[in-house]
Amino acid sequence: MLPFTLQQLRILRAIATEKSFTKAANVLFLSQPYLSRQIKALEKTLDVNLVRRNSQIICLTENGEIFLQYTERILALCEESCRALIDLKNGERGNLGVGASQTIGTYLMPRLLALFAQNNPQIKLKVQVNSTRLISKLIVNRQVDLAVVGGQVPKELKQSLDIEPFVEDELNLIISNSNPFAKQKKIKKEDLYHLNFITLHSTSTIRKFVDNILKKNNIEIEQLKIVMQLNSIEAIKTAVSLGLGVAFVSSSAIEKEIKLQTIKILEIENIKITRVLSIISNPNCYKSKAFKLFYKELLILKQNVKKFT
Repeated sequence: MLPFTLQQLRILRAIATEKSFTKAANVLFLSQPYLSRQIKALEKTLDVNLVRRNSQIICLTENGEIFLQYTERILALCEESCRALIDLKNGERGNLGVGASQTIGTYLMPRLLALFAQNNPQIKLKVQVNSTRLISKLIVNRQVDLAVVGGQVPKELKQSLDIEPFVEDELNLIISNSNPFAKQKKIKKEDLYHLNFITLHSTSTIRKFVDNILKKNNIEIEQLKIVMQLNSIEAIKTAVSLGLGVAFVSSSAIEKEIKLQTIKILEIENIKITRVLSIISNPNCYKSKAFKLFYKELLILKQNVKKFT
């Protein structure tokens, strides 16, 4: 006999998410006394404290955090088994968890999802947008079915994932039309030292990727003049359009601005910064019909588009 029930696992997960017994009870449509009794029973059976109650914010103990990792995997596997049965019963109906890294999730994925939803209205999509690292973990833990990411998948997770090249995404140097350098279609590498740069923070995956490519092309990135660090692509595009500086931005994020001619792409002589977007999935996960349909759409797009520009 198992020392816990699935209901107890659902309660623990809700408490970890909501950080409140009351909110967790409301989310699960349970009474708070019942929820508290179930957690106490679980702790007694396991002979460990899972929840720290002596603070204003409810949180898990170290034991609770460790147990939560297995809880997530157990519940995800249960949900996966239900999807497999639903597939057999309902044909092409079902649910699909799709993930994307941040830039892709903001600018590219919505178009793909809109088209897929239009062609497959019977499939319910659940979308998660976060860092490549977190999305990769969610797929390993079976909480997301497949994802499109632009960053490097962590080394420790690569063996647990199927990683397939998708399409090429170019990172363009964008500039305001009012900037004197905008009159030039192409600049030399040395000209980079005379520009004011607007960047994401140094911990950003895109920032690290661009810096690495510049270094490989003998650009001393420490000598570049960074006048502003912002925390979003939208803020960066606005700052560039106002003439506050230049920035490297994914081509998928600037389609609207290029059409409206609020910014211009500035080419750099003998330097092209591109990254390969990847499709990632869990090879050990059941591939539902919804998964296969979405994956097929991605492959069709891959065949028709070599890169996003």
